[in-house]
Amino acid sequence: MATLLHIDSSVFPGEASASRAVTAAFRAHWQERHPEGTVVYRDLAARPVPHITAAAHTAGFVDPASHTPEQAAAFAERVRLIEELERADAVLIGAPMYNFTIPSTLKAWLDNVILMGRTAGDTQSAKGTPVTVVASRGGSYAPGTPREPYEYVQNYLAAALGDGLGLAVDFIVPELTMAPHNPAMAQLVPLYEASRDRALEDAAAKAKRLAERQAA
Repeated sequence: MATLLHIDSSVFPGEASASRAVTAAFRAHWQERHPEGTVVYRDLAARPVPHITAAAHTAGFVDPASHTPEQAAAFAERVRLIEELERADAVLIGAPMYNFTIPSTLKAWLDNVILMGRTAGDTQSAKGTPVTVVASRGGSYAPGTPREPYEYVQNYLAAALGDGLGLAVDFIVPELTMAPHNPAMAQLVPLYEASRDRALEDAAAKAKRLAERQAA
């Protein structure tokens, strides 16, 4: 059976979150095509994973037999998250832009699962696993826009997930999500609605293509 690792990191619940709305749509379409499949779900806003500590960090570079009790406990948490990633046939991540970059909770998850000598470096134990990232943002940071230089979500995740972990990264980008809430952006509401609709269509299409590749 196929396994989807679904991670949300928006601080907003349900339909109040642009990224959650799109990840939910992707997941629903994936489940339609994998009725016997398994979804492992992590809501990093509701249940944050531990931020990396000195014990968790240093434990990854020494023989487990030499771990202190503190290192052993911290490393066990990292291994649990790493094994979820390694067992996944596909990964889905909601990554809204906060202050030009990803939520700190998502960074904490990445710090835990990026482990040189296992998931990163010459080994990359999850290499090739497809990951779909829903990178929502309140404005537009697309090429050619004034804020293009401040786009640190796709750039960072392409490096961390793609180069670092060897995953096959694909993005869905709902933008201008603040338009319905910010009077100064009222004229951009139609563009926001078009971006939202396109993101939902992309979620359906990408979930379908992923299912077809996995069934081949």
